[in-house]
Amino acid sequence: MSSPAEMFLKHVANVIAERSSQYGDASSNMAAIAARWSATLGREITPAQVVLCLLDLKLARLAHDPAHEDSAVDVCGYAALLRELTETSNTEGR
Repeated sequence: MSSPAEMFLKHVANVIAERSSQYGDASSNMAAIAARWSATLGREITPAQVVLCLLDLKLARLAHDPAHEDSAVDVCGYAALLRELTETSNTEGR
């Protein structure tokens, strides 16, 4: 039998898959957001910085309501995406 944490992480994996089918590749989306934020802010923003800012947003929301499941799901999803982005950039930089 799965623990509550394992069940939650399986739910997060399902949400990641659903969002991928709805919005396309997350890495490409973060790159597009980074380009838009770079233009808006007048300085270069990386996809990893976008993910870190989105994580911070969700953590701020969780500070207000720690039981809000959607924010907790998004924190886990963004953390996984950050890992994916940094692994990809480290592999490309070698």
